[in-house]
Amino acid sequence: MPRGPSPQKRAADKRKRRRLADVVLDRLGERYDHPTWTGPRVDTVSELILTILSQNTADTNSFRAFTALRDRYASWNEVLAAPTDELEDVIRPGGLAPTKSRRIQHVLAEVHEETGGSWDLGFLGERPLLEARDWLTSLPGIGRKTAAIILLFNFGRPQLPVDTHVHRVATRLGMLPPRTPLVRAHDLLEEVLEADEMYPFHVELIRHGRDTCRAPRPICGLCPLTDICPYFADAIRGRVPIGPIPKDRIDPDPPPRFHDELIHGWMPPERPT
Repeated sequence: MPRGPSPQKRAADKRKRRRLADVVLDRLGERYDHPTWTGPRVDTVSELILTILSQNTADTNSFRAFTALRDRYASWNEVLAAPTDELEDVIRPGGLAPTKSRRIQHVLAEVHEETGGSWDLGFLGERPLLEARDWLTSLPGIGRKTAAIILLFNFGRPQLPVDTHVHRVATRLGMLPPRTPLVRAHDLLEEVLEADEMYPFHVELIRHGRDTCRAPRPICGLCPLTDICPYFADAIRGRVPIGPIPKDRIDPDPPPRFHDELIHGWMPPERPT
């Protein structure tokens, strides 16, 4: 039966991830103006619903679906009580409406029961971190990434959401082994980051993944991390593809923006009642 890496190998890998994290936070922080968490963008229930609507679709589509839902229903009680087929029609711009409409109502039912109808999820900022995370992941369709988004964005708690951009950039930099499962990726990255580093690391890797370290062809000519990047070492040997620097090259020093603009491309919606 194959055995996993030895304790010495695990410790060495952890030290390597920490060294890389230091460089990433320093250099990408300079490029993306050292983003800091400044408080929740919307109430916690809204964040939950937004994350469900954003699953497997573009941010613009999920925003349209959330806006339509907010315009149609005045409260979460109304969303919960709505006929499911009606809710499905309302959120259709977000894609996968049959699945998401049921999922939204199931999640709202759990939240309603847990909060006694108050819709106040403030307890997630007070319970022990793992207990709060376990409660979130017990909800239908809510996985580790969504739980981390809620805990980090709404409460500033030390959790790192690993989306496709974070996973891709961290893998190319050698911070994650190839094909690391998402749950394991959360564990490997969280264990080497300090609590106050998780928000900037998350935002910086998303920005870098969208602006420079793109899939499938990163624009390595704009990257400040090529000297530590195994992917770039393979690229200069012709083993993996890279893209040319575009004529309208990306601004390497963009102005600071609120994290909703940085990550989603839109400002936060008004809070529903």
